Amino acid sequence: MSAHPPPSEPRLTTPTPQIWPSEPPEDCPFEKSLDLTDVAFTGRYTDYTDGDGWYPSWAADGNLYTAWSDGSIDGVRCSSYGGDTGATATTGEAKIEGDDPLHLKVTPLGISPVPGTPYQGRYPCGSLVYKGVWYYGTYGLAHSGKQLNKPENEFTWDIMGPFVGWRHSTDSGKTWEDPAPVPIVPFFDEPERFHGPVKFGSPVFVDFGKDMEYSPDGKAYIIGHGAVEPDPEPRVGNCSWINGDQIYMARVTPSIETINDNSQYEFFAGHDALGKAIWESDFSKMQPLVDWNNHCGFATMTYNAPLQKYLMWITDGRSGDHSPYDTYLLESDQITGPWKLVSYLRDFGPQAYFVHLLSKFISANGRSGWVCYCANWSEVIYGPKWKGNPPGSKYGLCFQEIELLGTGKVAGAP
Repeated sequence: MSAHPPPSEPRLTTPTPQIWPSEPPEDCPFEKSLDLTDVAFTGRYTDYTDGDGWYPSWAADGNLYTAWSDGSIDGVRCSSYGGDTGATATTGEAKIEGDDPLHLKVTPLGISPVPGTPYQGRYPCGSLVYKGVWYYGTYGLAHSGKQLNKPENEFTWDIMGPFVGWRHSTDSGKTWEDPAPVPIVPFFDEPERFHGPVKFGSPVFVDFGKDMEYSPDGKAYIIGHGAVEPDPEPRVGNCSWINGDQIYMARVTPSIETINDNSQYEFFAGHDALGKAIWESDFSKMQPLVDWNNHCGFATMTYNAPLQKYLMWITDGRSGDHSPYDTYLLESDQITGPWKLVSYLRDFGPQAYFVHLLSKFISANGRSGWVCYCANWSEVIYGPKWKGNPPGSKYGLCFQEIELLGTGKVAGAP
């Protein structure tokens, strides 16, 4: 299979960085960061392929490895929606080579059948390559729960199903072992009822750099988003692939023997009186890392080693799959917080999702880097709706160069 080239030449749209205005809602619970105050876009961007569900992991060989879904690379196509029977879902694997985000080579490595019953779809989530073993997860997704005040033929909200477990490969994606074929068996003890909310949905690995070099203790840390019942103010699509009320965290020492043994996991359970993180082996004792009702959704976290900061992107799908999404950036000196707001990017994309600052492309001083994301997926089904904002935002693997601005003292920064 040949590598997939960029669909167009790299583009420079502005001569100077443009700051995205921060417009947080009035009920924003986060203190404003004094260290990192704004996100600016340099105007350098490009995109690759027409799929989504990208979760790149920086391996020891220098390449990025990722799961992907719902699209194609050089004619290799997969679709994670299996229909009413959930019997024909597929996910893909790919390798991303290169050190310049404007000139990468994306190569499809294969397609894997992953039946989703009793849900209608089975979608990829977090990806990690560590010590030569590639792990990536899948979760169930149901197309149910029609949107309020919408025609009967309007797309319905996706209900996020349980996390299933981690597939693994020891030969760079040539062959795989799957922990849960058919039917879906929840990895954690949730949901309490079929189609009920999950807390640890669509989990992703914290990006600790090449071969997890900056893990504080050799453990893999994982974050997921979700919701709980009863919910005092539920919204439409309250617990979907892009919506939730909380962000949660777990950790495990990664190996083939431990990664699919849920007894090896610890869950963040809050802080003690001195502000030290509490970790529990009991899933029921897990507490939110972030709790902002009706303003959470899919999240990623990256350790910015030059700045000695943890950066977390959270996307809020707002009121519907057809609406613009909001994305905000939080920072902390500690992996469990407390978290401060860097910027609230209203209508980013305007429908950006799976936003991830890739550790591989962070500058030497930590002040600039590249975010990858997907955007404006509903245009694929319903036709043009928005102009990409920032320019270059589209359905596919998008890259945008950003600068992190700030006036305060940042550890490790000049």
